[in-house]
Amino acid sequence: MGDTYARIYYHLVWATKGRQEMIGPEVQPDLYSYLRGKCDALGVAVYAVGGMADHVHLVCSIPPQLAVARCVEQLKGASSHYMSHSKDGVLFSWQTGYGVLTFSKTELPRVVRYVVNQKEHHTAGALSSAMESSRAAPMASESIAPPPSAGPPGGSDP
Repeated sequence: MGDTYARIYYHLVWATKGRQEMIGPEVQPDLYSYLRGKCDALGVAVYAVGGMADHVHLVCSIPPQLAVARCVEQLKGASSHYMSHSKDGVLFSWQTGYGVLTFSKTELPRVVRYVVNQKEHHTAGALSSAMESSRAAPMASESIAPPPSAGPPGGSDP
């Protein structure tokens, strides 16, 4: 894949097991730095890392030879190990699953701001349900309605 070019932007989110508040302000910088280092080792471009005491957001581009699921598995596994060995023997684990969205390059600054300003969004209650979800939702709920200017099916107006 030496000649392969891809730039796909992902917003990943995953939570601590049971949504326990285990990522306090005293460990967030270390965890985020660790995740950036692991991403670098995997060839993942990081645009932002942030979160709250019970979840993490990562805005990134993943190389095409690395499946999203494998990338998240590597990040969650390594960071869980790191946290368990750096938190005075406290067993740390992530919930199963994760949320992932893709978005266009033009949306990158907005998504980065959202992740960087997590504390403000949570304090103000100004959350994006899609960008906060780490649980699967039925795909039907994501169906796209035709734009209002679209005429009735078949192309004829009454």
